[in-house]
Formats: sequence, structure tokens, C-alpha cells
Amino acid sequence: MKLTEAQLAQLRDEGWIFVPDYFSQEEVDVLKRASDEVFRMKRDEIYLEKDGTPRTAFAVHRLHEAFDILGRHPRLIEPLKQLWGEDLYLHQYKVNAKAKFTGDVWQWHQDYGNWLEKDGMPEPRAMNISVFLDEVFPFNGPLMLIPRSHRHGVLESTKDTQTTSFPLYTQSEETVERLCAEGGLVAPTGRPGSMLMFDGNLVHGSSGNITPFPRKIVYLTVNACSNWIRKPTREEWLAHQDFTPIEMVADDALLELARREAAVA
Repeated sequence: MKLTEAQLAQLRDEGWIFVPDYFSQEEVDVLKRASDEVFRMKRDEIYLEKDGTPRTAFAVHRLHEAFDILGRHPRLIEPLKQLWGEDLYLHQYKVNAKAKFTGDVWQWHQDYGNWLEKDGMPEPRAMNISVFLDEVFPFNGPLMLIPRSHRHGVLESTKDTQTTSFPLYTQSEETVERLCAEGGLVAPTGRPGSMLMFDGNLVHGSSGNITPFPRKIVYLTVNACSNWIRKPTREEWLAHQDFTPIEMVADDALLELARREAAVA
């Protein structure tokens, strides 16, 4: 898949694009089964909410074949090769879950500030790509984005270790209010298989989920190989240090996995 000129312009101007129904239901079903298997594991890479429900699983491409395939899928990798004109590697890879009724918030934050300070990433040439595994509604904790906030570069932030089980460097209410006044606020919603791509400096967050509708989203952070991290300080499964260029799989690789799983079921 190649980005259109309109999509490229929106990505540069507003810092995000959204493509509904990017993967088929059959492909999504494979990923959902994989996420269920991963969240049953007891590993350091898997964070739980304060009530014990799943929150985030990191380095999932090393925990299940389906996520390995998705992390090398041409529908996700080719657009960024088009954008940057060079090879790419995976900087971070996770599944975020918002359990029904109890899914917690993700505070307002940028990602690149963390990558710069903690990982030594020279430039904001890493992109977040998300794939919806459940339907994302306006009411079950969709990701909220502040368009054009990436233009401000790295913003002042404060480390929040109290609000949730996963610490974040967050933006102040005053900053969020100012940025929303400038750029507005969007919350892309859609069916499973939809794809959202957004800039590492775009300010984003999500509210809690008190509905009976769970919300799982896969997030890949793909970085330009020339932009490899210089001073990693975090666990390798939080900031990968294998800078080998991604070798893409065939476009139907997830469907082939689904058929193999069906054959042995």
C-alpha cells in the first residue's frame, strides 16, 4: 500500500491519518486469538491494571507468530518506507487493552520525548501505527489526538507515577487546553481492522472504559534505521536494540496463518 498525496499532506500537517477496514475480519480474528494467548502469560513484558486485568503487553512479536507477521506486514511498512525513503526497524511493539468496565486511562502525553530522553533517539523519525482488534466506539476509551500538536516539538512534561500502573511523562492541563484551542481534538473510531498512524510528537491520551465493550489496539513504533537509538536506558523489550531492517512478509501472510490454525483445530 502507498499513501496518497492527500494522506501524506494530512500526516505532515495534522500528524495523523486513519484508514478504516484496513485488515479483514479473518486477519483480525487471528490477532485477537494471539492477544488472548499473550495476555494469559505471566512475564515481565506484560503489565496489569491495579485490579489485575491486562493493560499492556510489550514485544509481542516475540511472543506470538501472528504479531511477528503483523510487524512485518507490507500494509504497515511500505507507507513509511515511502515517507522516509529508507529501511525501517521496530523500536517498540505492544498491545494495549482496555478491559470492559475497568479499563484505565492513558494520560495526555507525547511519545518522542520519552524516546529522546530514555533511548537516545536522535530525531522524531519514528511513527506509531495502530490496528484496532476490537471495535472502537466513542464511548469505550478511544485514543484522542490533538491535531497539529506535533509541530511544537518536544513539550515540557512531568513524570506521573501515581495515576496508573504504567508511569508516563505527561502534559499539563494548561498545555492540553492550549493545544486543543489551536488544533481541536479528534478520536478516530471504527471497526476491527482499522488502522491509525500518528506522529511520535503528537499529544494523545484516552479515557477509562466503563462500558461492557472491551477495546484492544495493537501499536507498532517503527523507526528509520538511520535514526537508531544511541543511549538506551530501558529494558530491551521496551526499546528494541535490534536495528536490522524489517523484512516484509507477503500481503496474505496473516490469512495463511489463519488457514494453518484452522487445519489443526
